[in-house]
Amino acid sequence: MATIAVMGGSYNPVHIGHMMVAQYVAQWCHGIDRVMMVLSPANPLKTGATDIVEDHHRLAMLRLACSQSCNTVIASDIELSMPRPSYTIDTLRRLKAENPADSFRLVIGSDNWNCFNRWREADAIISDFGLIVYPRPGYPPAAVPQHLASRVAVIDAPVAEISSTWIRRAIGHGHKVNFFLPPGVCEYISQHNLY
Repeated sequence: MATIAVMGGSYNPVHIGHMMVAQYVAQWCHGIDRVMMVLSPANPLKTGATDIVEDHHRLAMLRLACSQSCNTVIASDIELSMPRPSYTIDTLRRLKAENPADSFRLVIGSDNWNCFNRWREADAIISDFGLIVYPRPGYPPAAVPQHLASRVAVIDAPVAEISSTWIRRAIGHGHKVNFFLPPGVCEYISQHNLY
């Protein structure tokens, strides 16, 4: 039996900020055995999604990034085979159904916590799985109501003011970004002429 923290995202591309949070949760959050980074499928309806690369490229980069973690952080493609649009509650329920002995907790940024009440079945996510909220620059986390304190943990993980959008723009302008990406990802982007 393991307790797995689930951290979803488009990872377009995965960068050191993502990996910092995942590694922090895996090593410093009490009771967490590992972190599962779940790749979200490309959503053509999402505003600004014109520069999202194909799922298989994003998954390959995510696997490269996770390969450095000694199995404390793992990549998952579970959402790529699920009906779209995909909802977090459905992903968590499927993970639980496929791994009934394990427990799962959702990892989100403080920006998402501040609007979490708009998520599909937000109450069920909290009651059935629980949340780990990490800080995002510019988004001080809303207070956790007392009745949810046992189900929602706000952590003090290190933050990096870096985003996939910034990485893509930097690459598009010819800047070197190798220090902002996990080992192997910069080379993969160059090899496949991404972004």
